[in-house]
Amino acid sequence: MTDEIPARDLPVSARAPGKCIVFGEHAVVRGAPELLFALDLEAQVVVRRSERTVLNAEPEGAEPNPYFRSALDLAWRGGGPIAVRSVTRLPRAAGLGSSAAFVAALAAALASATGGTDRAALAQRAFEIERGAQGVGSPGDTSASVAGGYLTVNAGSSGRLWEVARGEDRWTIGRVDDPGWVWAVAYTGVPRSTADAVRAVAARFGSDGGGRLLEEFRRVASEGIDAVGRGDREATGRLLTRNQELLREVGVSHPRIEELLRAAEPAAEGAKLTGAGAGGSIVALPKAGRETELVRRLARAGGLPFAVRGTPAGASLVDLPASAGR
Repeated sequence: MTDEIPARDLPVSARAPGKCIVFGEHAVVRGAPELLFALDLEAQVVVRRSERTVLNAEPEGAEPNPYFRSALDLAWRGGGPIAVRSVTRLPRAAGLGSSAAFVAALAAALASATGGTDRAALAQRAFEIERGAQGVGSPGDTSASVAGGYLTVNAGSSGRLWEVARGEDRWTIGRVDDPGWVWAVAYTGVPRSTADAVRAVAARFGSDGGGRLLEEFRRVASEGIDAVGRGDREATGRLLTRNQELLREVGVSHPRIEELLRAAEPAAEGAKLTGAGAGGSIVALPKAGRETELVRRLARAGGLPFAVRGTPAGASLVDLPASAGR
């Protein structure tokens, strides 16, 4: 992975991976650590000059998609009309970073068409675009899509990649070693709303007992980062289970999430929801040698499962045929 997104003339194509949060969602917004990795499932965009600005040939242009609107406002103001085609392997509104992957790929393509950028600046811009669309959230998702690999947020300076800022808020993004594990993720089929879930959890943290909950989230995420870093599957599984207990307590689990977690239990070291919750997806760490069994259990329980690994490939440009768009 290079540190630069080089300048290219339109048409430009770029791709970026989705993400899976292992520990720390929701609490990260209040400064607690988070661990996540870039999934080997990705989104890709192609950007071309056009007579009018459209996304996937939608006649309303940018209006139906807040992420596209935000990208145009922040990364393409005055750049002229463009046609964007987007494809993805990530289920939408599933807690697996479909919006972060789209935003990172589109931000990379637009940055390339306006002179290029470095990866730290791209991470900042991608976060601004996603935050502009959602109104809430932290930069972990977009940084994972930009950087690839296993990343931490708010976990100190070890393996530091960059800092992302918004107003007075600062988040330090770091890298940890990939343990080489296969994970299982499964979409419940219930779409989730990140913005609604984040606001509900913020209210819970602000109520009686919220400080205690936040400290427990912090402890579990810190110990989880250490466990993954040393490749300790058993400890990681225990901490996944504890993290899910906390997520239930703040009210972001869902009956379909609980069904998938029960189905996973015999073949998993531990499992939890991943992302905003209240729907969306779960992540489970298989017991060694039982990856296929776990995926089958999740499918039989009605989930849409994927066996995934972390990918080191972050946002990058894709070569187009010489005749494309010309």
